[in-house]
Amino acid sequence: KNLKPNSIVVDMSSVSPIESKDVAKGLEKKDCFSLDAPASGGEPKAIDGTLAFMVGGEEEVFNRVKPYFNTMGSSALLVGPTGSGSMTKLANQIIVNLNIAAMSEALVLAQKGGADPEKVFKAIRGGLAGSAVLEAKAPMVVERNFKAGGRIDINLKDIKNVMATAHEIDVPLPMTGQLLEIMQALKVDGKAGDDHGGIIQYFEKLAGVKEKKHCEIEMCTAE
Repeated sequence: KNLKPNSIVVDMSSVSPIESKDVAKGLEKKDCFSLDAPASGGEPKAIDGTLAFMVGGEEEVFNRVKPYFNTMGSSALLVGPTGSGSMTKLANQIIVNLNIAAMSEALVLAQKGGADPEKVFKAIRGGLAGSAVLEAKAPMVVERNFKAGGRIDINLKDIKNVMATAHEIDVPLPMTGQLLEIMQALKVDGKAGDDHGGIIQYFEKLAGVKEKKHCEIEMCTAE
């Protein structure tokens, strides 16, 4: 209510593009401007000032705000009109969380097949399977450190937004739909507050692999 004309509102929330467009329309009525500018990088990059911003809105408005993005992050890119930043974040969340799920399946397979997950990680990190996700999450999994940087429940919220948006524009997302149910199962199992690297716990449970104290893993055979 206290916004002055020509003010700029920058929404860094991870929301649906539809919500971003609704916000922009409301601000237009007040002669104000809006940018949807969600960030990628999680808590670590927020702390060290290296977030990556994906921004939707008008170029002139973006240029006015860019110095602030540069203070908080290492990159800021205008990806299109209003809603484009939010759409890009949804795409980002698909890639990040499906990468974690794929890594989890692979490491559980390797573990149950008798290979050391830490050595598997070191062996593949320099090849085509290497990625920023693998570098960030595999060491956490090996150390059984699921202290949240990006919580499962927050990422679940994002994936729900992904599916709602996809259904709105008729885009089938079969793998993301399965990912949603995996994350929902983890939430029901009391893992909602874990880092999304903890997605591996779902696959461990399916495969009969469970954690022992001192970060060891044992194989379990159902009777």
